[in-house]
Amino acid sequence: MLRSRKAQLFAGLLVMGAVLASPAVALAQDDVPTFDPAAAVPVGGDGFGLNLLWIIVGAALVIFMQAGFAMVETGFCRAKHAAHVVTTNLAIFGLGFVGFFVIGFSLMFGGYSYAGYFGFDEALGGPLIGFGDWNFLWFSTDAVALNNIPDVLLPAVAAFFLYMVAFMDTTATIPTGSMAERWKFTSFMWWGLFCGAVYYPLYGAWTWGGGWLSQLGNNVGLGFGYVDFAGSGIVHATGGAAALAGALVLGPRIGKFGKDGKARALPGHNIPMALLGGFILLFGWFGFNAASTFAATDVRFTVAAVNTGIAAATGLVASMVWIMKRTGKPDPGMITNGMLAGLVAITAPCAFVDPWAAAVIGLIAGVLVIEAVFFVEKRGIDDPVGAVAVHGVCGTFGALCVGIFATGEYGALWNVTETDATAETGVTGILYDPSLGLQQLIAQLIGVLVIWTVMFGIAYGFFRIQNSLTKGGIRSSVEDELTGLDYPEMGVAAYPGDVAYSLQDIVIEQLPKAQQEEVAAGGR
Repeated sequence: MLRSRKAQLFAGLLVMGAVLASPAVALAQDDVPTFDPAAAVPVGGDGFGLNLLWIIVGAALVIFMQAGFAMVETGFCRAKHAAHVVTTNLAIFGLGFVGFFVIGFSLMFGGYSYAGYFGFDEALGGPLIGFGDWNFLWFSTDAVALNNIPDVLLPAVAAFFLYMVAFMDTTATIPTGSMAERWKFTSFMWWGLFCGAVYYPLYGAWTWGGGWLSQLGNNVGLGFGYVDFAGSGIVHATGGAAALAGALVLGPRIGKFGKDGKARALPGHNIPMALLGGFILLFGWFGFNAASTFAATDVRFTVAAVNTGIAAATGLVASMVWIMKRTGKPDPGMITNGMLAGLVAITAPCAFVDPWAAAVIGLIAGVLVIEAVFFVEKRGIDDPVGAVAVHGVCGTFGALCVGIFATGEYGALWNVTETDATAETGVTGILYDPSLGLQQLIAQLIGVLVIWTVMFGIAYGFFRIQNSLTKGGIRSSVEDELTGLDYPEMGVAAYPGDVAYSLQDIVIEQLPKAQQEEVAAGGR
């Protein structure tokens, strides 16, 4: 019996050894297999289906980021405004979506196609405003409300629309942070529609839509034209510019600045909520960046994803160390904004740079955002959540990083660029090719200058005109702001039975109404 068991054991070991050895023998006879990324590019319908699923999953992640924005902004604001702030973050999804669906998508992508990856092989329309190779706006009657998309293109166009409308909503929601606690809800509604229909599609048409900024390479020899992989400039800096414009038109919250001009703290009511929102944004950002390959078969998404995580981590650490150096305390709000700053900054270059560069970009952004918050505040501008610093300043920095850190290993023919200088390389920054990199950096500079002149001017003009045409202006009344916007504007309170006045508001509320208005006017 014992011998039988030994024999069975020996036989089993022989069989196991044979199974394990057979692959080794095969590899010894043949070449060791290597993975070829180019071989993964789809050539049939199966690849298209996989890539469409990739885009839809990415869109869902980006849409979920709206919950992160809602929690960050609501947590950083005071309790008496919480229902108002969180509602603006929810409502902007619908308002911006409708504007983009009805007309914005057509204006931005009416002349767009992306052959060979997920089925969007033909443009739906053509130029609306342009001359020669310089196009400024597109249009397609078929793309208006997606009313007449050819059957063969409908799956691709539908997936692409959903992904892009999610990006638009990110731009639209950024001003809800800088304008929080004193923005009339009805006035906010008009911004949501305007952003989805006109504001975001305009700059988008010049860049991702194939317009004049994207063609600076072909038309004037500036690298690959303006390049922005996932939107540091197109999404975030453009939203940051609108956030600054809105904050300037509204003026600061009552009590934010003293008579001496020094800023006073108006602390947010729920820091854990804000930090949890930061975690949600971190999670969703992997869809924001990695899925911007528009193809699961483009394995560069792995580089985009890991660079996203690296920049978020180094941005967080840098901001934590820097704010402790500045104030002696690890401010949780600043740490959260430092992580978000790293994410915003890496969004444009995430697929074009090496991991070491992503770490550097995050480190710089983590410090830059803190200094930008203090700089903005010292100029008498009230931004309750730091939206201008996080999205405007760090988005601008991220767009410029493409022209500095891009390696040239990825992005061949980007923006359909076909010049002698770009013929045998991908998107390249100045650290890797001083000549081509300088061209690229100039293209990036032009792109961000347009954001801070043209797009800022459009946003400022919109808010200023709206303020003039709206009875009482776009700012809530003094009484409503002091009471909290929840009951007067929304009809409900976020925390029923909890009167969450700050000491400053209690003092002001005890003054006669005429003097309340005088204080409010002085604070603006």
